[in-house]
Amino acid sequence: MASRRVIRLALCGDVMTGRGIDQILPHPSPPTLHEPYVKSARDYVALAEDANGPIERPVSFDYIWGDALAELDRRQPDLRIVNLETAVTRSDRPAAKGINYRMNPDNVPCLLAAGIDCCILANNHVLDWGREGLVETLDVLRLAGLKSTGAGQDAETAANPAALPVAGKRRVLVYAFACPSSGAPPDWAATASRPGVNLLNEASQAAAAAIVARIARDRRPDDLVVVSIHWGPNWGYDVPPAERAFAHRLIEADVDVLHGHSSHHPKAVELHRGKPILYGCGDFINDYEGIGKDTGYRDDLPLIYVLDFDAADRRLVGLEMVPFVIRRFRLSRADPADTAWLQAELDRECRRFGARVHRAADGTLHLLATERGVAKAGP
Repeated sequence: MASRRVIRLALCGDVMTGRGIDQILPHPSPPTLHEPYVKSARDYVALAEDANGPIERPVSFDYIWGDALAELDRRQPDLRIVNLETAVTRSDRPAAKGINYRMNPDNVPCLLAAGIDCCILANNHVLDWGREGLVETLDVLRLAGLKSTGAGQDAETAANPAALPVAGKRRVLVYAFACPSSGAPPDWAATASRPGVNLLNEASQAAAAAIVARIARDRRPDDLVVVSIHWGPNWGYDVPPAERAFAHRLIEADVDVLHGHSSHHPKAVELHRGKPILYGCGDFINDYEGIGKDTGYRDDLPLIYVLDFDAADRRLVGLEMVPFVIRRFRLSRADPADTAWLQAELDRECRRFGARVHRAADGTLHLLATERGVAKAGP
C-alpha cells in the first residue's frame, strides 16, 4: 500500500475494449465489421472460446479485469493510467482503414470498475469511427468523470495535459502524443479548427525541445510529469536510436517517466538518470485470443507497471511489474512458467540498457539498475 511519503502510479499499455470485448459486455455495439476477412465482432469471441472455453454472456462490467482488480486494490496506487485504444461511440461511420475498434458508450462502466483515473487517447484507433466518434468519446469519458489527454476538440485541447491531483502529495501532469510510426494517420492531427489527436510527427530533438518548453509553461514546482507516447510498430523489441535520444532528452529536462506503448508485447525498460523509460508497455486488454499466429512474441502476457516516487523529491524508489495472462477475455495472474518466460525476455532486453529484471517469490518482476554488469537493489 502506498504511504504518504510515496506517490504510486499504476501504468498499463493498450486497453482495447472494443470489438470482441465489447460484444461480451452488457451493451454490445452492432457487430458488423469492415475488415478484409472478419465481418463480425462475434467471430473474435468465438475464436477465444475455441481456444480456451466458453464465455458466459453478458459478463459483468468488472469481468475483463479479473485478478488485476485484487492486485491493484492490494497496492493502492494513487493513480491508474491506461492507453484507451478504442473509440467509445455509437457512430456508424467507420474510417476507411480496415480495422475499427468501437465500444458502446453504455459499456463505459467497465472502465469505472477498474478505477481508471486517466485515459490516454493519443493512439491509432481513437478516430476509428471518424471525428464524430472522437467527439462522442471525449464527451462520454468526461460525463463519466474520467480524465483524458492526447486528443481533443482542437489542437489546443488535444495538447493540454491531464492534471491529476494526489491528495496530500503532488499534482501529476500527463501529456500524451501519437506518432505516425504507430499507424496514427497524419491527417488525424488536431488543428485549430478540427478535432483530432496530439500528433508527434517524429521523435526528434527539435520535437523534444518543443515538448520541454510546453511542460515548463504548465508545470508548478512540485508537479510530477508523465509523458505518454504511442510509437513504433506492433511487433519487435528494437528501440531506434532516435527514440532513445528523444526519451533521454525529456528525462534530462526533468520529466519523471516516459510511458511508451503501441507494441503488442512489453519491451525494454531503461533507467536514465534514475528515471524510468518504458519503451513499450504492451497490450493490457485485447481480443486477440485464439487468433492463429506464430510471431515468437506473447501478446497474451500483459503487465501492470507500478512505479513509486518519493513524494518529497520525485525520486524513483521502486518499479514493480505484475504479470497476467489473458484467457477468455479475462486477466488472471500468470503462472510460474509464463512468468519465467516473460522475465527472461525482459531481462535480455533490459540488459541492453543497463538494467536487469528479477523475479520475486510471489511472481512479481522487479527492475534493478546495474553497474558494470552487477545488479544493484532498487533503481
